[in-house]
Order: sequence, then C-alpha cells, then structure tokens
Amino acid sequence: MSSDSNVKKQETFGGTLVFVFIICLVCAALVSISAIGLKPLQQANKLLDKQTKILEASGLLEQAGTDIVGTYTKFVTAKMIDLNTGKIIAGAEHSDIEMFDERSDARDESKSIKPKNDMAGISRRANHAVIYLVNNEQGQLETVVLPIVGSGLWDLMYGFVGLAPDLNTVRSVVYSDLKETPGLGAEVLNPKWKALWPGKKMYNEQGEPAIKIVKGGAKEGDINGVDALSGATLTSNGVERTLRFWLGAEGYGPFVANYRAIASKGGLE
Repeated sequence: MSSDSNVKKQETFGGTLVFVFIICLVCAALVSISAIGLKPLQQANKLLDKQTKILEASGLLEQAGTDIVGTYTKFVTAKMIDLNTGKIIAGAEHSDIEMFDERSDARDESKSIKPKNDMAGISRRANHAVIYLVNNEQGQLETVVLPIVGSGLWDLMYGFVGLAPDLNTVRSVVYSDLKETPGLGAEVLNPKWKALWPGKKMYNEQGEPAIKIVKGGAKEGDINGVDALSGATLTSNGVERTLRFWLGAEGYGPFVANYRAIASKGGLE
C-alpha cells in the first residue's frame, strides 16, 4: 500500500512539472508574439513623441494642434551629420535618419567615442547625430533643432534645443524621458521654467559656450543666464553642463562652425 502511494505521488509530481512546463512555454510564446506584434506600434509612438518634441522646440506645436505628423512633414527636414567634421552626411537614407537611435550608437564602440571632457556625464558620444531644420511658410529656415543628452540627478536626461538661424539665440529648450524627482529635477518640464529660455544666447562674443544656470536667479539683462531650478541644484548643473558640452568642440561645435561658414553662400543643402 505504501509502495502504491509513493508511485501515485511521483506520478502526480511529474504531471505537475509537465503542466507547469507547458504553461511556461505557452506564456513565453504569448509574450514573444505580443512583443513582435506591438513593435511597429511602439516604434510609431516613439517617432510621434520625438516629432512632437521637435515641433515644441521649434515653436510649432500649438500651430500643429492634433496634426503632428502633417505639420512635421511640411516644415521639418532631418539631416544626419558627422559630429567630428560637422558636415552633413550626403546620401543618408530617409529611414535611417528618422529611426536613428543615438542611445544604441553611443553604446557601440565602433560608432562612438569617449569624450576627452565629458562634462555632460554621458560616457560615450555617438559619431553621428540627426539635426532638424525647420522652415516657415515661405520656406525660409526658421529654427535649427539639436538633440541633447546629459546626466541629471538619477539618470541621463534627453531633450532638444531649438536655436534661431544664427545658432546662438534660443527658441526653446525641451526635455523628455525623465527620471528626475517630481517637483524638483522634473521642474525642467515646468512651462514657467521653459518660458525663461527664449531669447537667451548660448555663446559669448568670443564664440565660446557661455550659457549658465544661475542659482538664486539670473540678473536682469544677463543674456547667457537662466534661473536655476528651485531645490534641484544637481539637475540644474546637469542642464548647464549638457548644453555647454553639446554646443562645444566635442558636440555640435564643428557643425556650428561649418554652418556659419557656408550660411552666406545659401545655407545648408
């Protein structure tokens, strides 16, 4: 009787293991199928979010209303550039440009460099970047939008800076994809703080990155100073260092110099 009982227990245990194994296989298959099926939608949502931020950085978001894609397509032209030379990469495929992933390239040592002066705290910088030329209704260049990334308090912060055609005067600074503390570092999303940026200058008269985040508030007439985020010193410092890095020699500096050199000859192609 005892032997029969042990056999039944073993059979029951074995059956349970088989059942659990089958359930795990089914669940894994369902997760894989869902991930594959949802990937196009996730990519579309990611692209839409990026286009929304670019329009906000260029001051076109309110005009766009609900037609984000239509407005972006009408006014925005994306160009891939070589950050080392500052030149536009001729022949870059449209799909490659629109789906360019700076984060992925930055992790690939064959597609990135380790900055000599990593004041932005990014560890590695991708060799390429995609910049956005935004025209007005007359087809004239109105804004150049540059992607930026740098360390905040808890993690990297990604955003866009919109500049006037002089590549010095700020149109807007827009952050997204944050892990900062609500009410503190996350105040970079506060409309009141974002409203302090338009008209500020990124460079001084010597052409050096001079934008600064001022604890206690920038003085009236300070064209390079923006009020610091209240109670978020580390995040404020991160914003300043990020902008100075990306507008400097290891960021968009070569592009800015190249752009200004050819601006008088008809602008960028």
